[in-house]
Amino acid sequence: MTLPVVMAGVVLVAMSISGTAVALPSIGRDLDASGSLLNWVVAGYNLAFAAMTLIAGSTADRIGRRRVFIASALVFAAGFLGTVLSPAIVVTDIARIVSGVGGAGIMAAGGAILASGYDGAARNRAFALMGTMAGVGIAIGPTLSGLLISAAGWRGSFAVFTVVGLLVASGGTRARESRATGADRLDWAGSVLFVAALALLMFALLEAPGLGWSHPVILFTGIAGLVVLVIFGIVQRRSAAPVLAPALVANRGFLGWSLATLTTSIGFLGVLVFLPTYLQAAAGLPPAAAGVTMLLLTAPVLIMPMVAVALVNKGVPAHLLILIALVLVAAGNLWLVTLNADDAVVAVAAPLVMIGVGMGVSFGITDGQAMALVDADAVGMAAGFLNTLRGAAEALVIAAYSASLIGLLAARLGDTTRAAAVGAGRLTDGAESVELDAFTWSWQVTQLGVGLLCLVLSIIVAVLIHSRTAASRHTT
Repeated sequence: MTLPVVMAGVVLVAMSISGTAVALPSIGRDLDASGSLLNWVVAGYNLAFAAMTLIAGSTADRIGRRRVFIASALVFAAGFLGTVLSPAIVVTDIARIVSGVGGAGIMAAGGAILASGYDGAARNRAFALMGTMAGVGIAIGPTLSGLLISAAGWRGSFAVFTVVGLLVASGGTRARESRATGADRLDWAGSVLFVAALALLMFALLEAPGLGWSHPVILFTGIAGLVVLVIFGIVQRRSAAPVLAPALVANRGFLGWSLATLTTSIGFLGVLVFLPTYLQAAAGLPPAAAGVTMLLLTAPVLIMPMVAVALVNKGVPAHLLILIALVLVAAGNLWLVTLNADDAVVAVAAPLVMIGVGMGVSFGITDGQAMALVDADAVGMAAGFLNTLRGAAEALVIAAYSASLIGLLAARLGDTTRAAAVGAGRLTDGAESVELDAFTWSWQVTQLGVGLLCLVLSIIVAVLIHSRTAASRHTT
């Protein structure tokens, strides 16, 4: 039962990430929310996911990977139940953070279970299947959520995740237990510092558009987040049982593959989260139609992981495939600068497919290639680190994307409150054309920044992976 249970958990977590974006306009209307409070519905989940995945991975190595998997599935379900019953946006945000903690444990412990149970080509296939299942969740998440929202409202769509989360927890009792040999204590200081650093940085990014970048609170939290992150690095170097071993980060090959997954996540998630709102508000698509349109982005993620690993197992260099994937993601994001409300679906079709293909290839090969460079006793930490990078990228992209959109809208419209409402998809009657033009312009400029960032990171990945490949050839 190990493989199907882990795969079910992966699908569930992936769906909860991609499907929520379609629900944002409905949640905003129902709970009268916009701006940062509404964006925390997605960002809070991803913050908790990013902050807790690394901790969950290290914890799973020490106390048992199955045990952490089951507990995490229960926490995940409890968070979604809280969201269903939420009377206010603040309660929704808190419940989403709880779900993010559970999702982190499902992914980290699930990846560690697979890494400890498979070797060689079988491990590649297992992680490719994990990537495929993540692709399934991401692919059907927006569409299924759109259909459920149209039929039963956003609360009904969230109730489904509660039920399935409980089923995954039940199935986890049938999986095989495993844990690392040796260290049996946790690095609590490092764990607290890591969570604090990410939380401070996320708060600064999400709240800056409303308070202003020069506001004392924003300056303090931003600087404090960077300082705490530096302290975290120092503590990890001195810890006997670090939550993130410095040797893992010093491994250039592992770091290169990790940055590759970070890059594709940056290029994928901003579009996944914010495009559905634009399609509904600017192009006038209903939630179900917006979810179907997102299949252009998500369907390739369903197909490409197994295609990519099949090519690698047949001898195609993995580093060549990931470089092609990175080029597709960067180029697709830059192409989305042409987005417009009149022909929105036509304008986004090809770029979305390019980004989806690149993300799918990354899902299929990055984890397997990175984990092959890690010692057996550190697979939980490594799996946690990979998913932490993804989660951190997703959380920070949501925060930065939201800050950019609202900041540009505020500059164009001259009103921060109005900008937050437009960013949430609520255009003012009688001012639709002005607000629509501003919304499109802010989206295009933001997308240009994302595309350029992906391009720069792709170059860094190419250098790291090439140096590792060259060193391996020299040693041989």
